[in-house]
Amino acid sequence: TPGVPRSKHAADEHDLIPQTLGRLALYLGLALAAITFIYPFLWMASTTLKPPSEVGTLALLPDHITFDNYRTMWARAPFGRALFNSALVATTITLAVLVLGSMTAYAMARLHFRGRPWLNAVTMAVLLVPGQLTLIPLYTLIVQLGWIDTYAALIVPYLFNATAILMLRQFFLQIPQSLIDSARMDGMSELRILFTIFWPLSRPVLAIVAIFTFMGSWNEVLWPLLVVREQHLMTLPQLLTVFALGGGAGTIGVSLASAMVLVVPVVVAYAFLQRYFIESMAGAGIKG
Repeated sequence: TPGVPRSKHAADEHDLIPQTLGRLALYLGLALAAITFIYPFLWMASTTLKPPSEVGTLALLPDHITFDNYRTMWARAPFGRALFNSALVATTITLAVLVLGSMTAYAMARLHFRGRPWLNAVTMAVLLVPGQLTLIPLYTLIVQLGWIDTYAALIVPYLFNATAILMLRQFFLQIPQSLIDSARMDGMSELRILFTIFWPLSRPVLAIVAIFTFMGSWNEVLWPLLVVREQHLMTLPQLLTVFALGGGAGTIGVSLASAMVLVVPVVVAYAFLQRYFIESMAGAGIKG
């Protein structure tokens, strides 16, 4: 370039080489990390399609593809019913947490009432209590209510989630007060403001709350084992635990096939909501 010393170009080229090497090393490290994380899942999916003679191999592509593991799994245990139970419980809990949690978060963030600081403090304190400490009193309450072996025992204890409330509250605090004042001047109720103004603006944080809530309730094992004994009410993780530990699977391929049935719905849910998940994390929607 005219007017630019040749030494300037040489210096730029000299600086470009370390940057390129550093970026190449970064991409190589990320690729190795991705392979490390994804290989066990791919191997599990591949093993479900292998005959017993190939289960011990590390190859991802089976020589002989078979669906016998899935047929055996469905024949030996009522996984269809368990899948329905898990979908019903996880979906109901997720919707309840979104609706009830957003209502609570809106009140804590935008309404003025006596005791609001105490409510914020109590909600924060709930996060400091390990869930295992509440199992015995909660189980005693469920027994006294007569909810053992019912859907209510699986759903009601999880209708409110302190983490979701705090995440939504922090996001709601970032929404301009002028929008609320204008809506109130137009005669809109607080619930209408929440669901017609706050919800559309809060899709990223609602998505991340939905993902975490759905995954948590879908993968829950300990609580269903305590309150459900009837097989037709068991959730998928509970039935899978009983099926694998009780020797019903028989082979590794059948056990992994039942595990795949548990994993796939979560992967599909994340695939649909990952855009909002990334937006929420990148936008730091939970910061205060």
